[in-house]
Amino acid sequence: MTSQAQPRIGSNVILNSTRLGNYVHLADDTTLDEVDMGDYSYTDGHNKICYATIGKFVSIASYVRINPGNHPTYQRIAQHHFTYRSSAYGLGDDDEAFFDWRRERHVTIGHDVWIGHNATIMPGVTIGNGAVIGTASVVTKDVAPYAIVAGVPAKPIGSRFPDALIERIERSGWWHWDHDTLQRRLADFRDLDSFIEHYL
Repeated sequence: MTSQAQPRIGSNVILNSTRLGNYVHLADDTTLDEVDMGDYSYTDGHNKICYATIGKFVSIASYVRINPGNHPTYQRIAQHHFTYRSSAYGLGDDDEAFFDWRRERHVTIGHDVWIGHNATIMPGVTIGNGAVIGTASVVTKDVAPYAIVAGVPAKPIGSRFPDALIERIERSGWWHWDHDTLQRRLADFRDLDSFIEHYL
């Protein structure tokens, strides 16, 4: 792996049990807990991502939260995190079982997804390849490939392409092409009609 392919890490970035692909860029103030992030994906800063698999070429804007924590609103008398992050308050051991709930609701994000500024992806959600998540959206349900969703809670507002073209793009699996192939075909990536003509 060339030094250029190594992940670029900004300041105040925290990585816990995380795997990063080639050409990944994590901007300042990003925390990843138990995340697998594919090649060429990036965060734009001030992000917190937990218990997630993120595909290749995923664009994550600033202040995005993926698989955020929850409070025990109905399960305990006190919702405050002293009941599960007890060690931070000198009250004893943390309640690891509380965190297992979120681990078991892993988030999966496909390839070439764009997640807009300040969006939140809730636990257990799967986002299909090529989808767009609108700014400040709260995604509580799975998102279909190439769908555009927005709002609180997020709802479909459109699709990037017609279904027949989506199927052809999915079959191409271009996100698995190697670096040299991407470089050779860069001009076609910049022209939709040319890409369709040559590779779909």
